[in-house]
Amino acid sequence: MANHKSAKKRNRQNVVRRLHNRYYAKTTRNAVRALRQTTDKTAAVALLPKVSSMLDKLAKIRVIHKNKAANLKSSLALHVNRLAS
Repeated sequence: MANHKSAKKRNRQNVVRRLHNRYYAKTTRNAVRALRQTTDKTAAVALLPKVSSMLDKLAKIRVIHKNKAANLKSSLALHVNRLAS
């Protein structure tokens, strides 16, 4: 339990940031899942830049590691390229 004023404030900030990060991480995970389930090439090609941008933003604010974002982007690009036209 926090005893100092600054520690109490830090706890409040952590709660707010955790909820913020969880929201954006979950939204991005759902977008990745939707892209992986897409079988239409044109829809997947249109969705790929948006999902890549979301991953880059999460890596930029350190919600996920930059290497994880790169690995996800790579696997998603492979998935889109392998789809039949």
